[in-house]
Amino acid sequence: MLMCRVLGVSRSGFYAWRSRGPSAAEVRREELTAEVKAIHEQVKARYGSPRIHAELVANGHECSANFVAKVMREAGIAAKTKRKFRQTTDSNHSMPVAENVLDRDFDPKEPNTRWCADITYIPTREGWLYLAVVEDLFSRKVVGWSMDATMESRLVVDALEMALARRLPLQGSSPSALVAHSDRGSQYASEHYQRRLAEERIACSMSRRGDCWDNAPMESFFASLKKELVHHEDYATREQARASIFEYIEAFYNRVRRHSALGYVAPDEYERTHNQNHR
Repeated sequence: MLMCRVLGVSRSGFYAWRSRGPSAAEVRREELTAEVKAIHEQVKARYGSPRIHAELVANGHECSANFVAKVMREAGIAAKTKRKFRQTTDSNHSMPVAENVLDRDFDPKEPNTRWCADITYIPTREGWLYLAVVEDLFSRKVVGWSMDATMESRLVVDALEMALARRLPLQGSSPSALVAHSDRGSQYASEHYQRRLAEERIACSMSRRGDCWDNAPMESFFASLKKELVHHEDYATREQARASIFEYIEAFYNRVRRHSALGYVAPDEYERTHNQNHR
C-alpha cells in the first residue's frame, strides 16, 4: 500500500491498528463526555465547568476540573451567558436611611443572623414583573420572595413576611440578633418595611450610596437568575414568569444548584449538614 510505504509502517501493522478497539483512555473520555452532556441538559445549561466538575465528583467520577473544562470545550458544551440588567434602586427620597451595620460581613457562622434583600425586574410581554428576595447569607438560601407588577413597599414586606414565617420564632419570643441588609431604595426606607423590622427587633442595615459591593450576594443571585433563566425566556404573561421563577428558586436554586461560596453544595444540603453537626 502506498500510504504504508510513505508513512514507513508495515501492512500488517496498519491492519492491526484498524482492527484495534478504542483505548481505555478514549473509552473513559467518551463516557465522561456523555455524563457531562447529561448533567448539562439536566440543569438546563446553567452550569459551567466548575459546577459540572463538582457534580461529576459527587457522582463518583474521579477527574480534574481542568480535564472537565477541556472535555466541555471539545464537545462544544458551555454555560448560558449573562447580560447586563437595569438598575431598580430609587434612593432619591427624603426618608431616613440606616447605617451599614452589615459592613460586608457576608460569611456568618450561623443561620438567621445576616439576611440580604433586594429587588430586580423580569420582562414580560405584559410589562415588568418585579421580584423582591430575602437571602440568608449563612447558606445563600432564598428564604423569602415576592413578585408583583409594581414596586410598592408591599413587595418587599411580603418577601420579608415569607422569610419571617419560614425562619424565625413567633413575635414576642426570644430577642433576635438578626441584621437585615438592603440598599437605600424607597421601598426599604419606607415606614411600612421599617415598622416590621422594628416589631421583630431586627437590626436594619443599608448599603452606602452607589456602592453595589455592599450588597454583593444579592447582586450575584440576580446575575445567576438572569444568566441561567430569564435572559433565555420570552414570557408572554406575568403569570408565566411567576411560575418559571418559582421553579428556579424553590426547585433548583435552593435544593439543587451547587454554590461556589458553599464548597459547591446546594443551600439546602449545606443547612442540613450544619444542623446534623450541631445536634
